Amino acid sequence: MSEVTAPISRFDYDKVAIVTGADSGIGRATAVALAAHGFDVGVTYHRDEEGARETARQVAEQGRRAAVRRHDLTDPVTAAEVIDELADELGGLGVLVNNAGTGTAEPLLDIGYDRWREVVAVDLDGPFLCAQRAARRMIDRGAGGRIVNVTSVHEEYPRLGAGPYCAAKGGLRMLSRTLALELARHGITVNTVAPGEIATPMTGQEDRPPRPGTRPGYPLGRPGDAREVAQVIAFLAGPASSYVTGASVFVDGGLGLMGPQAAGDAEKDLWASA
Repeated sequence: MSEVTAPISRFDYDKVAIVTGADSGIGRATAVALAAHGFDVGVTYHRDEEGARETARQVAEQGRRAAVRRHDLTDPVTAAEVIDELADELGGLGVLVNNAGTGTAEPLLDIGYDRWREVVAVDLDGPFLCAQRAARRMIDRGAGGRIVNVTSVHEEYPRLGAGPYCAAKGGLRMLSRTLALELARHGITVNTVAPGEIATPMTGQEDRPPRPGTRPGYPLGRPGDAREVAQVIAFLAGPASSYVTGASVFVDGGLGLMGPQAAGDAEKDLWASA
């Protein structure tokens, strides 16, 4: 029998990654993890330039180059130009991680249309336009690539007060699947990573290590750590994931498995006032 050389043994695509919203939390952990896997990293931020510079410093500690840009996805058309700027500065683009996001805590009957559009622009329109820019560059290069869209367990499960966030994340899942079909012939894979509760500033936990036993309703009994999510993203960004596309990988400590179980065990309707 002739020996078959598996495509997972090499990088054909550029070892340059862009991680949006990489000034803290999952974005920072992902940038550092990708640097540890040999990627130069473009780091974007919205408001926290100091946090983005700290991420760049940690990338440099891994012996890789970093470039930083401000990235305001409330204006997604202009923001998408940053993808080309970073790719030009770093000399290519093999991986895009759409991580930046925002959310709400208002009932749908109370939320204004402008706020609805702002969340959808950041969480869905922005990732689409950034992925479009990245994919065009990857296709022109002809060496394939990886797009990883960070969604949430709310790409599948709704949450009170988070209507536009849930709608956008669900839309991003279906966008990712459609992109996976359209880009497969170019050797570009597209997947989503759906975190549950992760101990980051976004969840008010300031990157503290999650404490065991603090979430009795979760099968693993704790929030996740940003580095746990980052390692899944790094796998999907690497050559070993070459046959994975159109997938949603839940990194939620089993939280999603508890829907019917938790509903059956609830003795009060406190969930309705969340």
